[in-house]
Amino acid sequence: MLTRKSGWLTATAVAGVAVLTLSGCTTSSGGGGDSGGGGGALTVGTTDKVTSLDPAGSYDNGSFVVMNQIYPFLMNSTPGSAEPKPDIAESADFTEPTKYEVKLKSGLKWSNGNELTSSDVKFTFDRQLKIADENGPSSLLGSIDNIETPDDTTVVFNLKQANDQTFPQVLTSPAGPIVDEDVFSPDAVTPDQEIIDGKAFAGPYDITSYKANDLVGYKANPNYKGLLGAPKTDTVNMKYYTDSNNMKLDIEKSNIDVAYRSLSPTDVEDLGKNDAVSVKKGPGGESRYMVFNFDTQPFGAKSEDPDEKKAQAVRQAVADSIDRDAIAKQVYKGTYTPLYSFVPEGLPGATTPLKEKYGDGNGKADADRAKKRLEDAGINEPVELKLQYSPDHYGPSSGDEYALIKDQLEKTGMFKVDLQSTEWVQYSEDRTADAYPAYQLGWFPDYSDADNYLTPFFTKENFLANHYDNKEVQDLIAKQVGITDKAERQKMLGEIQDKVADDLSTIPYLQGAQVAVASKDVKGVEDTLDASFKLRLGVIAK
Repeated sequence: MLTRKSGWLTATAVAGVAVLTLSGCTTSSGGGGDSGGGGGALTVGTTDKVTSLDPAGSYDNGSFVVMNQIYPFLMNSTPGSAEPKPDIAESADFTEPTKYEVKLKSGLKWSNGNELTSSDVKFTFDRQLKIADENGPSSLLGSIDNIETPDDTTVVFNLKQANDQTFPQVLTSPAGPIVDEDVFSPDAVTPDQEIIDGKAFAGPYDITSYKANDLVGYKANPNYKGLLGAPKTDTVNMKYYTDSNNMKLDIEKSNIDVAYRSLSPTDVEDLGKNDAVSVKKGPGGESRYMVFNFDTQPFGAKSEDPDEKKAQAVRQAVADSIDRDAIAKQVYKGTYTPLYSFVPEGLPGATTPLKEKYGDGNGKADADRAKKRLEDAGINEPVELKLQYSPDHYGPSSGDEYALIKDQLEKTGMFKVDLQSTEWVQYSEDRTADAYPAYQLGWFPDYSDADNYLTPFFTKENFLANHYDNKEVQDLIAKQVGITDKAERQKMLGEIQDKVADDLSTIPYLQGAQVAVASKDVKGVEDTLDASFKLRLGVIAK
């Protein structure tokens, strides 16, 4: 099994394994190369931070937003989709069980005039693995054994695991931006200014001005030949805010055209009443869920009264009792939506087993069902449940979120909840040391594939370290990664979700919607708010 650090905004995980058959050839259908499309200059605001422009030295959303504009990828996705397709590649295909061959388009160039060849691609991934910066995403590349470049436009990835169907997604991830070997250091993270001075750009945009976490100026790159095509707007400025209240004021006063990540739920609700702007929402890859420790939860394996059947009934009764819609509306003002699955809506293979199996069967809570489930398991007294959350890692609304969950559980008359909070640094240590019987976590994917929501959570050595161990589920997870037939793989993904919905080692309950607020004359924002979690400035225009 490969081990990949994961959860690029949250935690550490174990990911994808594979067993291979040959896949069908994937051929690029996009292709730009035309000059920028014009349109008035745009200004986009954000509170995200950029930690480094070097893909080897950052693993956060703020840095990745910049990288998606200025660097080329071998694989990418078109707006509205999270499916990987060739970007600056002509084709990408498994030619043997452990060989993934990529053919580059001809005539690719960096903005500094350097030719972009297979040598740059090999350099990119070799340096990522060599540098292995603790703040970088190199662990996502654990499946690479070595890379061959038989000619200037051919790259052959020799993989450690056969038939790794997640590898094309990894090439779209924060580990995937291709860099110029004549500008970037082979063995150290390259400073931002050296990248800018070296004009090491070959994505849809070049950077024309840069002041870290203050302002980034972009200009459409006429040499970009990738999947996303020519940007619809020639000039885009990204303005960085330290206070979301100031960003809200600027979008209200039309000082900026788009406010992207992150306005508070209250601000989004307020702006929704403003006729001068539009609130745009799209499916987000973020999920919120409750984790159960199988050793220390009520009736857990190492509790005073261990009983596997009763422990499962407790988890299932909690699932019966949670009113997701109330949490989404009352606490998050619609910036989160109810989640009834382990794989978020919008990703291939997502199903909603929790909707049918728990509560009233239509997504609402059902206290009577929770009570009957516990009584059928021989539990006739209210269950004392210790529940933990972090007040500083998932936003200031976590306190309201878990106060409401406590209220929902206790209103059934079947739970007595001891709700506690702990600051994130200590929380991270405690939760894997069996300190919390049940607790809050959130998840942002490394790449947009259902596997990234299953392998990290439900394998035996999962990153939750919650002692969940179901060999049938583990075997199915290992098998689905190697299935090349999409329909067959999605069927198995549904089977896995159905089984883990019965076990309930976690209870997903919210999916974070991607939210941006735009002036009424701005178009295209909604096109890029998709399950890929990528902001593509080139599709926005006014």
